Formats: sequence, structure tokens, C-alpha cells
Amino acid sequence: MHPFLLRFGNISIYTYGFFLAAGFVAGLLLAKSEAKRLGQNSDKIMDLAFYLLIAAIIGSRLLYVFTNPGTFMENPVDIIRIWKGGLVFYGGFIAAMVTGMILLKKWDMDLWTVTDIIAPSIAAGQFLGRIGCFSAGCCYGKICDLPWAIVFKNADSLAPVGIPLHPTQLYHAFSNLVIFLFLWFYRTRKKFAGQLFWIYVFLYGITRAFIEIFRGDFRGHVFFGVLSISQFIGLIMAIIAIIVLKNFSKGISIKKEIKIE
Repeated sequence: MHPFLLRFGNISIYTYGFFLAAGFVAGLLLAKSEAKRLGQNSDKIMDLAFYLLIAAIIGSRLLYVFTNPGTFMENPVDIIRIWKGGLVFYGGFIAAMVTGMILLKKWDMDLWTVTDIIAPSIAAGQFLGRIGCFSAGCCYGKICDLPWAIVFKNADSLAPVGIPLHPTQLYHAFSNLVIFLFLWFYRTRKKFAGQLFWIYVFLYGITRAFIEIFRGDFRGHVFFGVLSISQFIGLIMAIIAIIVLKNFSKGISIKKEIKIE
């Protein structure tokens, strides 16, 4: 709705970039607080966050470019202009996961304990990031006549102007907020290390796949003529999460039975 937060002559502060930064800072503070609560090295968590941020930005942008190559054919320099929008979450998620696994092994930190620390932060950061998407007009929805349809009027918006659309950015924001709240309140009740992270992977994968049904922007070629790349990855990740959670839970049950005997 408002692609530019502030303008000073030739200098512009993009709303999308502002909310991305706000999401990162909010997630960082939450992760630092949770690390201290669990007696973990909060300084290492903060160091990790910056490496993950860089990896996530690069990975998410590369996947966006991969799914929208025609957009950058005439002007390749636009590839680095991420403040205008154009990041695919799963590209950043995969890149950050690989980077995190390498660093945590190097620092001799437990992978699943750390992923549980940062899982709520990811959801909180996504909530604010989606507000940025809404402001920029990216990730817009299909045409609809629902009472809550959104009409973009700013000519600088990335969404079609003057047409009632599904506010898919707000759908995403709301689902991320619900996921964050669930993880935050469940974190003191989890049964094993890694549980929060895989619950997040499952919930996000399912909600993302569902909300994408209402998306109207181009998201790359589809699988089987039905699923977008993000839907396909999301559903695969959700299935993996179910398998991991089931196996982890089974392992806990076996350990309890052994102790009882």
C-alpha cells in the first residue's frame, strides 16, 4: 500500500526493507532471550544469526531469480535490488539451514537445541516481513470480490493497481503470528530437542501451501500442473517434519519403557 516509508530528495527508505530489518531485529532479541533462559551462549547465537541472515538473503534471492528469470534479462543489476521485493522464503531457509549446520558443527553446539531456540524467532520475523510484503505489494493475491479484498492504488506498488485482490500478504502474516504464538507458549512444554523446529516446519509448510492457492503473482513453473515451487517444497518439508517428529517421539517412548523395566 505504501512502498516508500520515507523520502528525502533522492534518498528513499523502502517499507519492505524496513520491515525486513525489523523482523530480523525482533527475531534476534527473542533468540537471545531464549538462549539465556536455556543457559546457552547468547553471543554465539547472535553471531549465528548474522551468518544465517546473509545466507538467507542470498538463497531467497537466488530462488526468486531462478523462478522469475525473465524479470532480470534486460536489467541484471536488478538482481541485487532486494529492497524492492522479490525473496522466496524456502530458498533462504535451505541456504540458512546448510550454513547453520556447518557453523554449529564447527562451534560444537547442539543442532536441535539451537534450532528450537531460533524457531519462534523465524516465525516472528516472517510476521513482520509479510507486513513489508503488503506495503510493497509483492506476493499479491488473485482477483476476488470478498468484503476484505484489497485494492492497491499506489503506482509504485508491485501489485496490479485498481483491482480487488486477496490480501495474501496478510493471510501469511496472520498465519506466521499464530505459529509464533503457539511455539512461544509451547517451548516450555516440549518433549525433546528439535521438536519446536520441526513443528514450525510442519505448520509453515501446510499453511504456506494452502495460502498459495489464493496467490495471483507469478511464482515459477508448477509441478504436475498444480503446485508452485514453494507449495511443492512446503509439502515435502511438512511430510519430512511428520516423519522426524514421529521418529523422535518413538525414540522417547522407547527410552521411557527401558527406564521402567
